[in-house]
Amino acid sequence: MPRSVSEAIIERRSVRAFLDKPVPEGVIEALIASATRAPSGGNLQPWHIDVVMGARLDELKALMIDRTRDDPRGEPMDYTIYPTGLSPPYEDRRKFIGEAMYGKLGIPYEDRTSRRAWFTRNFQFFGAPVGIFCHIDRSMGPPQWSDLGMFLQSLMLLAVEAGLATCAQECWAMYPRTVGAFLRLREDHILFCGMALGYEDSEATVNTLHSPREDITEILTIHR
Repeated sequence: MPRSVSEAIIERRSVRAFLDKPVPEGVIEALIASATRAPSGGNLQPWHIDVVMGARLDELKALMIDRTRDDPRGEPMDYTIYPTGLSPPYEDRRKFIGEAMYGKLGIPYEDRTSRRAWFTRNFQFFGAPVGIFCHIDRSMGPPQWSDLGMFLQSLMLLAVEAGLATCAQECWAMYPRTVGAFLRLREDHILFCGMALGYEDSEATVNTLHSPREDITEILTIHR
């Protein structure tokens, strides 16, 4: 188990296969309570969190099997996950990690059916026993969305410290109406993302994927 923030940052990654092992509700509440210490401009604390587990999670998974079958392209979205016309090097990085994942799974590029089937596992939380959703008031702007990212990063690092694994999932934004109705979200809220939380299946091949990061010289400019 990591003993420092540095170790938790290095250990954290997107896990896509989980054990069928429940996470105590008290542990989940404690992680979220600690994550609320994330920075928040003006102390607005714009994050709103819904946790789905147990029988309700089973209901949601069954619902999403039908929704992804009947409407695989999703619903009208409240925000665009990736910018239109994504240019290099960003598009190159996105394609690389996708191909790296499917390579681990042994699914070739031309097997679109198998790739689609794997993608829909997102909406089963990859077998995780806990699903977490993050939403925000529509009146909030980019600075407050940045606060959401800091909250979620804090939550994911705390999960690592607790011996848990996560996978942040913006793909849930593809079904804002379905999820919003299921969670009974307020009309003035936007669904940002979902997150799978649970215990990692360390024997799953897909979990051997570690996304690369650019050398610091590619992103850093020091002004002296």
